[in-house]
Amino acid sequence: MVRLKDKLAQVLAKQRQELQTILKDGGAKTVDQVTAEQIFAGARGIHSLLCDTSSVPPDKGLIVRGHPIGDLTDLLPEEIFYLLLTGERPGKAELEELRAEFQRRGKTPNYVWSVLDALPDDTHPMCMLNTALLSMQPDSVFARRYEDGMPKDQYWEATLEDALNIIARMPKIAAWIYRKRFKKGPRLDSDPNLDWAANYAHLLGCADMKGGFPKLMRLYMVLHCDHESGNVSAMTAATVNSALSDLYFSLSAGLNGLAGPLHGLANQECLTWLMETMKKHGGVPTVEQITQDAEETIAAKRVVPGYGHAVLRVADPRFTAFVKFGKEHCSDDPVFKTVLNVFEAVPKVLMQHPKIKNPWPNVDAASGSLLAHYGLKEQNYYTVLFAVSRSLGICAQAIIARGLGQPIIRPTSVTTEWLKKACS
Repeated sequence: MVRLKDKLAQVLAKQRQELQTILKDGGAKTVDQVTAEQIFAGARGIHSLLCDTSSVPPDKGLIVRGHPIGDLTDLLPEEIFYLLLTGERPGKAELEELRAEFQRRGKTPNYVWSVLDALPDDTHPMCMLNTALLSMQPDSVFARRYEDGMPKDQYWEATLEDALNIIARMPKIAAWIYRKRFKKGPRLDSDPNLDWAANYAHLLGCADMKGGFPKLMRLYMVLHCDHESGNVSAMTAATVNSALSDLYFSLSAGLNGLAGPLHGLANQECLTWLMETMKKHGGVPTVEQITQDAEETIAAKRVVPGYGHAVLRVADPRFTAFVKFGKEHCSDDPVFKTVLNVFEAVPKVLMQHPKIKNPWPNVDAASGSLLAHYGLKEQNYYTVLFAVSRSLGICAQAIIARGLGQPIIRPTSVTTEWLKKACS
């Protein structure tokens, strides 16, 4: 971990200097105007957070450290984590060191298995994941060193320690949750010869490792790694972490937000809708049939799952990456064929309605069909996959925030009466 820590120390020192210059020269400058509508709409579109790990321009989609996500699909998640932290891709030596670090830290305390065993059999997989994560809080390096009087300039180092431990353990914990919750057999042992995502695929034990499943898991972990800091999970985690709660507390808080149907549950809902549509039509529906279904859905004032996005105004490049994978690995799969037909039909229907700002698919419109193809069909587990991947970005954001010395997040709220007067 020496190379990563040295590189990150250089990056953080440079950025601290840049931010000091920005605030000294322009700290009083107005950078945005807030409307009453934005206040009422959950602070939508208000520029008020600092995040360098990634950005989401409405006309481009996810950009990770200056790189369009579509250009990063051949990278390993370990490389993505290094990129998120430093802004640079790791060299061979840096990558090997980070992979070795994850393998060294991957042993999970036995009490975690006892905690999971104590939960009711019908516990939701996300509840199981967050319970396991919180149970490891006594292992927090940050909490222990803070209690010992750790200097502020070392906060990021202790947060990095917690992040590496959490990320290293995530695949084994998440995989056992799948196998236990859905009665897939005993816990499997890690394969030290595999990379982080491929080992997760191996530990799940739901697909042939000689097929495309390991590659899909690598792709999934990369595509879901980060999405700037204004989404529910990232912002929640950042808010909790800004109070100097350690990563076990703050990441768990963020992932609890990810479990909501308006956030991480979306891929589950998309696959459910696809399966119901296929059942309705007795197989793969035609473009014409889907067009009619979409028109009826809009008329009933309901949404087509997987279409539209709070920020994007183009087809999600992550959806495009999944479609490319599907065409290469499972083009004959009926559910994937349905995904393609929906993509051909639905945007044309949505474009006919001026109030719909984004008729294009988001990442969730395709991901579930690919997971189901490889035998991972338990849809209420899908958010756990999302959480394992998003942990990369949330942890990276926390390390950087502590390295920059960012203060506690504390916006000011207003009353309805205040807003009424302000708008009169």
